[in-house]
Amino acid sequence: MLILGVGVGVIVGSLLSAWDPATRATAGSSQAGFFPSSPTRTQPTVSSPIVSTPVELKLGEELTALKTEVQALTAQNSGLTAGVFFVDLDTGAYIDLNGDSTFSAASMIKVPILVAFLQDVDAGKIRLDEMLTMRPDLIGSGSGVIQYRTPGTQFTALEIATKMIVISDNTATNMLIDRLGGIAALNQRFQSWGLTGTLVYNLLPDLEGTNVTRPKELATLMFRVSQGDLLSIRSRDRMLDIMRRTETDTLLPRGLDDNATISHKTGDIGSMVGDVGVIDAPNGKRYVAVAMVKRPHNDSRAQEMIRRISRAAYQAYNPPVAPAKPVRSPSL
Repeated sequence: MLILGVGVGVIVGSLLSAWDPATRATAGSSQAGFFPSSPTRTQPTVSSPIVSTPVELKLGEELTALKTEVQALTAQNSGLTAGVFFVDLDTGAYIDLNGDSTFSAASMIKVPILVAFLQDVDAGKIRLDEMLTMRPDLIGSGSGVIQYRTPGTQFTALEIATKMIVISDNTATNMLIDRLGGIAALNQRFQSWGLTGTLVYNLLPDLEGTNVTRPKELATLMFRVSQGDLLSIRSRDRMLDIMRRTETDTLLPRGLDDNATISHKTGDIGSMVGDVGVIDAPNGKRYVAVAMVKRPHNDSRAQEMIRRISRAAYQAYNPPVAPAKPVRSPSL
């Protein structure tokens, strides 16, 4: 009976998978069938994910003073909704404001895509020097330079992954999505990591904001990668090095001083702006930072809010050191 039940389950699952257009398509399918053209979200079918054992995100002390400061900041900016999740990589000290809320991901979706790519490199499924061909159906407007190259031009997989992050190249992103098996395969991978609210629905640029994520999920992903989970140490270091070279530095980096380093990725569309990163402070503290803000179309207050949140968090995790009191010489 158990064998029969498993067999029936497999058959039913296969039939459902074949019926769903998101899973029926292959990487070489036409855009009409594989990548939905409308912003309407149809939950992709996810079957038999490869389950990994996660490094648990153990939260420590809640930074209540910092949370109060961030809440006051958001209260001063009506019409803006912030999603914030910061956590110390060593102590678990954290702040969570709307961390489980769903936000448009914009180009921040490129972070889990990069993790998936490097996982396949670790597994021997993709070589860094593998040549990927730019096709007309994968051209994405907006940020990036590959869109201006002649279709048929080839690039190494590493160059494509690097451009996806460093200059937020949308065509490079679409090429990686295609190489990794397509949208449905990526969503299955994300779910296997526990990212149940992180979903790709459309190729880049996703100006309507249909691709989604949650601040806490992005923070948890960066926490796990930083702690040596999901990727080999070599791929983790490669990922953080690529993210350290991100050219857009107008959000989280503006809240830091020159002695701090950050590996990060921004996202910016009309309805949302955000930044996710790992920060190394000069006092030895390392923390993951995610700040996302829903906003009226292109409202520049959102960028300033993220900069101020970043500054407040940096001061909380890296407080100024009081000058040492001079030691008096004993009187003779």
